[in-house]
Amino acid sequence: MPIVIKKKDRESTASLLRRFTRLVQKSGVLVEARKNQFYNKKKTRRQLRDGAKRKEALLQERVRLTKLGLLDQGQLIPKERIRKMQQEGKI
Repeated sequence: MPIVIKKKDRESTASLLRRFTRLVQKSGVLVEARKNQFYNKKKTRRQLRDGAKRKEALLQERVRLTKLGLLDQGQLIPKERIRKMQQEGKI
């Protein structure tokens, strides 16, 4: 969808350019162009499944640590604990 801007009567070039820039930003054209700038390979079913398993395991660990009082509500799991879980094969 092309963006068309016409200069109004007695409008300066600077204000025309400002109006055009604002319209381009609101339309999301630049965001979409940056997103499609490079090809992103789609994840395989296995990668999606492994990611879901990891997310679920981390969620369960966070709930467990919150119940034990080691984490506050909404606090993230420390990276050291995540690395330890990875070494143990839990995630």
